[in-house]
Amino acid sequence: MPGFLGLLNIYDRYAYPNQMQDGKKVYSSTFSSTWDHVRKQNWVFDQDPFNINQFAHPYQGATMYGLARSSGLGFWESLAYSNAGSFLWKMAGETDPPSINDQITTGNAGSLLGEALFRMAELVLNDGGSKPNVLYEAGAAIISPPTAFNRTAFGDRYKTIYPSLNPATFWDIQLGSSFNSISQTDATMNFNMSYGLPGKPGYTYTRPLDYFDFEISGQARASNPVNNVLLRGLLYGKDYEDGDDYRGIWGLYGSDDYLSPAAFRVSTTALSLGTTGQYWVGPGISLQGSLLGGVGFGGAGVSPDSSGERDYHYGVVPQGLLALRLLFGNRAALELIGRGYYVTGSGT
Repeated sequence: MPGFLGLLNIYDRYAYPNQMQDGKKVYSSTFSSTWDHVRKQNWVFDQDPFNINQFAHPYQGATMYGLARSSGLGFWESLAYSNAGSFLWKMAGETDPPSINDQITTGNAGSLLGEALFRMAELVLNDGGSKPNVLYEAGAAIISPPTAFNRTAFGDRYKTIYPSLNPATFWDIQLGSSFNSISQTDATMNFNMSYGLPGKPGYTYTRPLDYFDFEISGQARASNPVNNVLLRGLLYGKDYEDGDDYRGIWGLYGSDDYLSPAAFRVSTTALSLGTTGQYWVGPGISLQGSLLGGVGFGGAGVSPDSSGERDYHYGVVPQGLLALRLLFGNRAALELIGRGYYVTGSGT
């Protein structure tokens, strides 16, 4: 992990040599600047653009999490590594004051994202059998690069494939377009996966994110190519049933939401109580749904794009979710999702 952060700092020094804050080059950190951060602990809300703080930093955290997770550590141990790596970066990777928002999103949202990516990569490897060929290895590497790094750099030491317990999954890829009054029409692409849906005999929910729902959406806009990244997963809970047709899970969920269409922007890292279930309406027809309510920390703003300096605010975020999906076998699906956020405070 220190090696990854060192390489990231070297890259930033050359890629952004003139980025300044408080009269200092942001990435020209030294032992002196590191000691100042450690000694003073002057934490602030930084001024970085929305997509850097709320998308790039969680992905950085997911990379650090993945390095730990794919070396055989569990979820909570890997979360500790991701948070420690985030703290190390804020002390030694930059010269500007360490930021509260980055520690939350990098260490914690990044861990949720990292676990989902790790699980999806391991599903690809599982499909390749006991010795996946180069196509399966490449597919897993695209999803989770740190998993591929450990598998390649350390030989057979970290090549044991994760026991996924063969979860029930739903996934789809959508191509289309979106329209709003600010940016007119954009081409869009969306990928969604539900992992560990309730109701499969023998499947248990004993590990964090044995159930999760992941969605990523992109749009043809150079200034704001990532439209949404939405993730919710069961951290601790139990399964239950009602009659012959309904199976569900309930408990404590963690979520990482990033929404950045042209008309508004909101992103949160949250804990929620809730439930996910599946009801068989009839032969081959099922209704899946989630209902969550909780609180987190996040940012929100209104802007035509996400490339400028910080024009959004941070605060505590009460939030709720209702998601419904009606499936007609493998032929068609209808979805209805409602999300509500109230981002308090100014975060300045």
